[in-house]
Amino acid sequence: MPKKRHNNKYSKPPSVAPPSLALSSSSRATEHHERSVNQLLAEMRRSSVRQNGAQNNVAAATPTVPPSIRQILQIPETPAPRPRRAPRRDANGRRAPPGPPPPRSWVSLALSRHAPKELQSDAAGHIQHWRLPDAYVPESGSLIDLLLRRLARDWEQQREWNQFYLYTLPSHLRTGLLTYVAEIYEPGLSIKDIRLILTGPSEEKLAEYDVDKPDLNILNGDIFYLDLAGSVGKSLTLRELSDLLFPPKVVVEQPDLQDSWETPEPIPGPVRMLPNLTRLSLAIDPEHSSNVSWKQLLLLANKMPTLTHLNLSGWPEPSLTPNAKLARIISPVTGRSVQYGGTGPYSHNLDNDWVEAILILKRLSKALYGLEYLDLTGCGDWFPALMKTSDGDFTVDYIDWVGDWGKITTLRLYSGYALTDDSTSAQISRFAEWIESATAVGKHIRTQRSGKGRWITVDKDTLSESAEAALTTRQLGELAWGDAV
Repeated sequence: MPKKRHNNKYSKPPSVAPPSLALSSSSRATEHHERSVNQLLAEMRRSSVRQNGAQNNVAAATPTVPPSIRQILQIPETPAPRPRRAPRRDANGRRAPPGPPPPRSWVSLALSRHAPKELQSDAAGHIQHWRLPDAYVPESGSLIDLLLRRLARDWEQQREWNQFYLYTLPSHLRTGLLTYVAEIYEPGLSIKDIRLILTGPSEEKLAEYDVDKPDLNILNGDIFYLDLAGSVGKSLTLRELSDLLFPPKVVVEQPDLQDSWETPEPIPGPVRMLPNLTRLSLAIDPEHSSNVSWKQLLLLANKMPTLTHLNLSGWPEPSLTPNAKLARIISPVTGRSVQYGGTGPYSHNLDNDWVEAILILKRLSKALYGLEYLDLTGCGDWFPALMKTSDGDFTVDYIDWVGDWGKITTLRLYSGYALTDDSTSAQISRFAEWIESATAVGKHIRTQRSGKGRWITVDKDTLSESAEAALTTRQLGELAWGDAV
């Protein structure tokens, strides 16, 4: 029988290019495959030398010959290799890690006018304010972020044009707008701006345009945090904030009750602007530290026992009479000159006296007994007051981290500054003192609780390897100088 023939419909594609393509590229492909990798690299180097001329010092991969034979054969001299770049050195003369230097924004926070004098001379950085936990922060570069930034930049006009619309925004957008205005708007956030965003225009303007007055319990019932970082002490005072959040009670004359079974209607009291506020940021810039008052803070704290998160970044050392540190009076009893205020110019440095600071912080802890988060960034100069004890009137005063502030689980004790490669040894030494003081505070709190309270996390700065080496070098130099003397 004859064999059946099967025409295969599908077959493996040939590994050889078709003749139409082979005719056009056969010579080029053959030449390309015949050359080795070294020959290709050598040709690339020659072409780069021809293109750049004398500016390119990359040597071609040509064999070298003795100078005498080169002169006889008239071979051009091989170009000298490019000189090596000098290794980068840090401020202490040590070799920096390989690779390009890090961006300035990674090393230091920014060049600031808010830094202390000893840190400001070399622009070591500015104090950084941390956002409140769980606060609404739009993603950087998003549409909402761009819109809020634009509103904050044009705030002088926006608060006039959109005064009837700002308070109708969702609560998270209004609180975010307050934060952006406090950070971006140069004059700062005023008490009128806060009232406009949270409650709307005044009653007279609402009545003029026949707009109903909003119910604050419904309008602001879902606002739990308020970030005023940078505006307190600059364009806003704690007295104004206290009067806004807790308006004074209005005395209303009650009518005479008649003999009847009908009970009088209840007289409504003042409406709180933020009835559910639990997180508050009162961070300040160091240049405005003289405009804040611990006395006003204590008065405000007594009205907010439900506060759970508080930010006091940049606040000065606790004192009720900060302007009387250098003042002295004549005692009418002894006739001697005595210190007027509770803290003198040498109380902390020489006498190690923290009595006034401890008493103020103790009163604050009793008022804010529900705190779970406390941010004291930039307050490194009075960190010792958090763990010191004082004897006065036959009693020992100290901050109770087990009872009054036993609920605090997060304590931020950052310095607020960042060291750079240009930082001096004195700046590194002060930075290390802040870290050492924060570490001691954390150990003191854990020792005081010792299983009686919640576990606490103390966030603090860390020294880099280069900073630790510079600090060790300075300490060894001081020891050698002392031995020589």
